[in-house]
Amino acid sequence: MLLDSASLYFRAYFGVPETMTAPDGTPVNAVRGLLDMITRLVRARHPTQLVACMDADWRPAFRVAAVPSYKAHRLRADGKNEEEVPAALAAQVPVIEHVLAAAGVAMAAAPGYEADDVIGTLTARSAGPVEIVTGDRDLFQLVDDEKPARVIYTARGLSKLDIIDEAAIAARYEIPGRAYADYATLRGDPSDGLPGVPGVGDKTAAALVRAFGSVEAILAALDKGHGGFPAGSRRKVAMARDYLAVAAAVVRVATDAPVPPVDGGLPVSPADPGALDALDARWDLGTSLRRAVAALSGK
Repeated sequence: MLLDSASLYFRAYFGVPETMTAPDGTPVNAVRGLLDMITRLVRARHPTQLVACMDADWRPAFRVAAVPSYKAHRLRADGKNEEEVPAALAAQVPVIEHVLAAAGVAMAAAPGYEADDVIGTLTARSAGPVEIVTGDRDLFQLVDDEKPARVIYTARGLSKLDIIDEAAIAARYEIPGRAYADYATLRGDPSDGLPGVPGVGDKTAAALVRAFGSVEAILAALDKGHGGFPAGSRRKVAMARDYLAVAAAVVRVATDAPVPPVDGGLPVSPADPGALDALDARWDLGTSLRRAVAALSGK
């Protein structure tokens, strides 16, 4: 089980009231919410390995070089090359990392890469089944029934998890189950600052993928003068070919990022019980921490 950690702690922050605080009044809603998520996931899905995947770089240079608008709208207003994050959440991220480390939860990151790339790389390395827990549709591109690799999609909350396999992608988007990256490239994603092909929405993007199979095949058809383009789409695609030529570097997650070897085998015991006790005393993590430690240790 690979956790898209930032996706989960953002969801915890916005889903758990800020009235959940440490003794000094500091919010710990994201910390406790994430621990509660881990408990529920481990008890419900019974993974044999668990890795919390982290962003070492939330806006990698290679993606910005390809598409400068990539996540540009999320930059801090003061001009720093950092993501605009609520102050109450930003203060909790180091706490989350310290708690996970002390609890013995394996974490993985790679310099210059996002958590998505870490997940893509660990999925590619895995010889067995993989479950990817995220609220981000970008990772639908890793779904593969043969491995199998599936996405545990949290958009509706942990009580209504959607298990995304190739059939689910085909049903949602009317495309082949492994074609999500090509579909997303054509459609674009405003939440990531990806423009897509102007004038091409969900239906036309799906029709193009069904007709040609991939962005590369669409560009080849343009070059060769082939037909088969949905009505009105040829000109739109032709005008966006510069974007399409570089977009794959942004949309596709890396499967060869320099992620150090990581095991993550369960059950685990706290790596540093003393540090964990001190963190609990400082932040009053209470039953959220105790339940998570028990779930991770198989109790």
